[in-house]
Amino acid sequence: MGAQDSLTLAQQFQEQTGTMSFPMTWDESFDTWRYYQVTGQPTAILVDKQGQPISGWRGFFPKDEVLELARDAS
Repeated sequence: MGAQDSLTLAQQFQEQTGTMSFPMTWDESFDTWRYYQVTGQPTAILVDKQGQPISGWRGFFPKDEVLELARDAS
């Protein structure tokens, strides 16, 4: 079972990766997956305030890079 299978597992993933300060999208319909063309897990996509992708990672994502991009986008 992966983080996409359960909200609890997704929240645990956020805790384990230290990304609790980022809003997480939980979408049981998978509409968000289709919109952002997600094809597997784990996938992380950093989006701007308008919902447009800034960058994305499949598999491990570099926390420092994500934080730097988030700071630059704000």
